[in-house]
Amino acid sequence: MKTALYVEYAGKQTEDKALVAAAKELWVAEGNKVKDIKTLNLYIKPEENAAYYVINDDFSGKIEL
Repeated sequence: MKTALYVEYAGKQTEDKALVAAAKELWVAEGNKVKDIKTLNLYIKPEENAAYYVINDDFSGKIEL
C-alpha cells in the first residue's frame, strides 16, 4: 500500500516525507549517522509555520515549513 500525508495551511503545502528528510539532514549535520535513528517524532504546527522533531527522545529541533 502506498500512502502520502500532506499538511496544507494558508496556501502552503508540505509532505511528511519532506519533513522526515529535513530532520534526518539536521541530524547528520550534527555529526550523527542516519542508521543511528531509532525513533523520529514529528509535531506539525501550521499556525507557527513550523514542524518540530524529536529523534531518539533526546535530539530535537525546528523545521520551517
